[in-house]
Amino acid sequence: MADVPFRGGGFEIRDRPLASFGGLALFIALWQAASMFGWLNPIFLPAPSAIGLALAELWDSGEAQRHVGASLLRIGGGWALGTLAGLAVGVFMGIFSLARAAGLPIVSALFPIPKIALLPLLILWFGIGEASQIATIALGVFFPTVIAGYAAVDAVPRNLVRMAQSFGTPAADILRKVILPGALPAILSGFRITASIALMLVVSAEMIGARYGVGALVLTAGNLMQTDKLLAGVVMLSILGLGVGFTLSRAERYLLRWR
Repeated sequence: MADVPFRGGGFEIRDRPLASFGGLALFIALWQAASMFGWLNPIFLPAPSAIGLALAELWDSGEAQRHVGASLLRIGGGWALGTLAGLAVGVFMGIFSLARAAGLPIVSALFPIPKIALLPLLILWFGIGEASQIATIALGVFFPTVIAGYAAVDAVPRNLVRMAQSFGTPAADILRKVILPGALPAILSGFRITASIALMLVVSAEMIGARYGVGALVLTAGNLMQTDKLLAGVVMLSILGLGVGFTLSRAERYLLRWR
């Protein structure tokens, strides 16, 4: 009697690096071929080779490092401020019912407001400099972090908290050893979302009020119809996003190594 193949694998996820690389390589090759045959107007969509040359020129001149460095400083400062404040408020709301009842309506009302719309007001408050741009990023990061922190703490199983209380564990130890470790996976997942928000906001803020930064580079290149430089700036943003995602993945692996 022939063996019946196992059918219980379900929707098993497997790493297929060759397929991922091959799909990207095929897309770029088709794009390059369409440009070489004249099917694409280089003014509106330059070839990948032209974008690579523009990126190399920006790197050789030091312009790429200057723009990326300025964007990274704004992202780092705004994300750190928004995250620290958001975590403090979110954890506080998750633990105390009074803080939750008072704070949740305010957060829910202010969260949907596009934070870039507040940049003119922040410029009036802090001036047309780094402070207003960092404040815009911090505001954009703050509210999602509050919601992620509150939801993560609220999702910690109450049985674990009650068990710790039944053994007479101090409240500070319950927070440090039970609630925060239980909420950490969801909080770290929220960091991925807020990092993407910070990246989008820094580009928007730099397009409005910055001389240096990837957003300023993209805006200037677009105004001059230098689409190769414009798309080179987009590639910088993509690499920047991949770098942030890789850093967060390493942080998750280190912080959640106990699982």
